[in-house]
Amino acid sequence: MRLVYATLAALLIASPALPEDDEGLVTYQALKPELAIALATAAMQHCRDEGYQVGVSVVNRSGQLQAFVRDRFAGAHTIETATRKAWTAVSFRTNTSELDEVTQPGSDTFGIRFIDQALPLGGGIMIESGGAMVGAVGVSGAPGPDLDDVCAEAGIAAIEDQLGF
Repeated sequence: MRLVYATLAALLIASPALPEDDEGLVTYQALKPELAIALATAAMQHCRDEGYQVGVSVVNRSGQLQAFVRDRFAGAHTIETATRKAWTAVSFRTNTSELDEVTQPGSDTFGIRFIDQALPLGGGIMIESGGAMVGAVGVSGAPGPDLDDVCAEAGIAAIEDQLGF
């Protein structure tokens, strides 16, 4: 378990020296708003088909909200919760179900749970393209965090062919 903590810490702190580090500017990929909306809608539709009323947020790689959809009977809390799950996934570059496991009371990383915006609860999944994180999706409102994960993954699968895996 200490290996998981050490790996998480290394990923959060270290950044590899790349040739472009000598440049004054950086280049990165970002989701187009249309793709973010398509992902959010597909995740919501998957949950609806399963009988769940959810809210779905998509954030860019900086944690800024790009899209949000909320099914008609989803709870009011889903707006904040879905957005915080997505933000947490991009901020820590880790899916929130994994963060939930490694930030339990007594762990070295328990303090993450006290960061205002962080919500290490399943339902936040990173969106990757060509090995680079381009954003995250957060789902809230299914009967459990594991089901929020399934809906988020279904949203990503719906746009996968446009991500350049």
